[in-house]
Parts: sequence; structure tokens; C-alpha cells
Amino acid sequence: MHPHEELIRRFYTAFQRRDARGMIECYHVEVEFSDPAFPGLKGPRAGGMWRMLCTRATDLRVEFDEVSADDRTGRARWEAWYTFSQTGRPVHNVIAAEFEFREGRIARHTDRFDLWRWMGMALGWKGRALGWLPPVQRALQKKCAHLLDQWLAQGPP
Repeated sequence: MHPHEELIRRFYTAFQRRDARGMIECYHVEVEFSDPAFPGLKGPRAGGMWRMLCTRATDLRVEFDEVSADDRTGRARWEAWYTFSQTGRPVHNVIAAEFEFREGRIARHTDRFDLWRWMGMALGWKGRALGWLPPVQRALQKKCAHLLDQWLAQGPP
């Protein structure tokens, strides 16, 4: 198994345990993370997002498969099941992850998923009806950034 494949597996195994510290140890100090809800996070903000998500999760279940990697890039497929805390609605998200590596760590991590589908599960009929609209998606991204800013301002748990 390629060392970068082992690194991806270590990252998701830590996620399964809600071990944000273990996840962050897989990241390069200058990591760039992006997904449809949290676009463009760099360095400590990326790690802070995982800390926030792992700490707040009460019923999170994560599974991963289709892990592959070479010297430069990698990929994985993962799924998460949890209750969205703001609405109490169940979410089952299916994510395609892509990675780039530097100095034996994850330097770029991009998660792709259907934000409209996610909004429908998390927000109910409003998300299904309006979640496809770019202004609604941008508003969600802004709210996620604000929640992360608040979390980071509190300092590490």
C-alpha cells in the first residue's frame, strides 16, 4: 500500500473516532481544504473546522472506501450519517474526496457533494425548494464561515 493511501486511511479512521487531532496530524501546516459548505479554508481554519465538527457531533457515523493514492494525488469516497443540530433532521451525505500531497502530508483536500441534496436533508422542504439557488448556497457558506469564526474565537476546547 502506498504511504499516501495509508495517510488517507489514517485520516478517515481518526474521523470515525471523532479524533480531530489525529485528522489534523495528517494535514500539511499549509493545507487547503474546500467543500461546498466550507470553501477555501487554509491552514488552521481547515483544522478548526474538523475540531468544530468532531466536537459538536453527537451521533456521527463515518464510513470510507475506494481509497487510492500515488506520489502526488489521492482519492476516497466517504459517507457520513448524522443529525443536523439546527433542525434535528437526519442527514446521509455521500462525498468524493480528492487529495494532493506535500512532504508526506495532505496539502490539498477537496470534498465534493451535492449541496442541494444536502440542504434538502438538513433543512427539509425549504432546502429542497430553494437549495439549488446560488444566492441560497452562498448564504449557507457565509453562515458556515461565521460559525467557524465563532468557534475559533472561543479557542481550542
